[in-house]
Amino acid sequence: MGTVDLYRTVRLIRRFEERAISFVRSGEIVGGIHPYVGQEAIAAGVCAALRPDDVITSTHRGHGHVLAKGANPARMLAELMGRESGLNKGRGGSMHAADFGLGILGANAIVGAAGSIATGAAWAYQRQGKDIVAVSFFGDGAMNEGMLLEAFNLAALWRVPVVFVCENNGYATTMPVESAVAGSITGRARAFGMPAFTIDGQDPEKVLAATTAAVGRARSGRGPTFLECTTYRFDAHHTFEHRARLNYRSTEELSTGRSRDPVEIQGARLAAEQRAAVDAEIEALLDAAAGIAMGSAHPDPAAALEFLYASAEVMR
Repeated sequence: MGTVDLYRTVRLIRRFEERAISFVRSGEIVGGIHPYVGQEAIAAGVCAALRPDDVITSTHRGHGHVLAKGANPARMLAELMGRESGLNKGRGGSMHAADFGLGILGANAIVGAAGSIATGAAWAYQRQGKDIVAVSFFGDGAMNEGMLLEAFNLAALWRVPVVFVCENNGYATTMPVESAVAGSITGRARAFGMPAFTIDGQDPEKVLAATTAAVGRARSGRGPTFLECTTYRFDAHHTFEHRARLNYRSTEELSTGRSRDPVEIQGARLAAEQRAAVDAEIEALLDAAAGIAMGSAHPDPAAALEFLYASAEVMR
């Protein structure tokens, strides 16, 4: 993926999230979202290194991953609004979007749980003789979850073609990483015998370069790699903070954290006219997406149990 395409992805994610926040405020999206604003370089850089048939697992803060892997913004926005035209017919919502056809095995609201899913999927492909790679995204808070550490162990032991991507934004909700994680994050991964690197998660091109190497290693049968992408969450942990006004980050910290903006870092690599053209393209795309999502029907309450059970017999 070239410079312009990387910028297009980070810009798409940023503007999608900003519009989603406005729809939360207007009531079109019920229940709120976990904004990905500030972390766009990671999703863009990682997914740019993948083939269409490679797979990902995501988190509660997963809109960026899903869009970067190729999801239709209109269907994603409709999913957030709980509409029938959504990726999962409005039943998954913000934290559980999936599209198996695009290799999106699902966002997961259980912290650290998707690492096991990605490891199992990659192991299954390996057993089938396929050179498909799985990527699992998770935050720094997941590094204290036993199921994720168990996934590290099996992935390293069986040389599973998986890349673990830790998006270290410095906080597990409101708890600073320094107060939650003993030792170092990469040190924990290295303890399982896998290579682990700390990457500048604000620069899409640096993320792409590191992920390309990790994916190549996995695809060639050399097992998993761990990437800690240092980043900063510009907005709230969850949009409820816009009302709750939680005070756990100082004005000075926010200013410093926002000074390295992935959209601006990548945008500076484009000529002014190129950047303006991409920006206009994204606005038109999201205008159309909003129209489609808003015009889509809400699910019929009578069909609330559909897709919950394997067969009609189980429902009886």
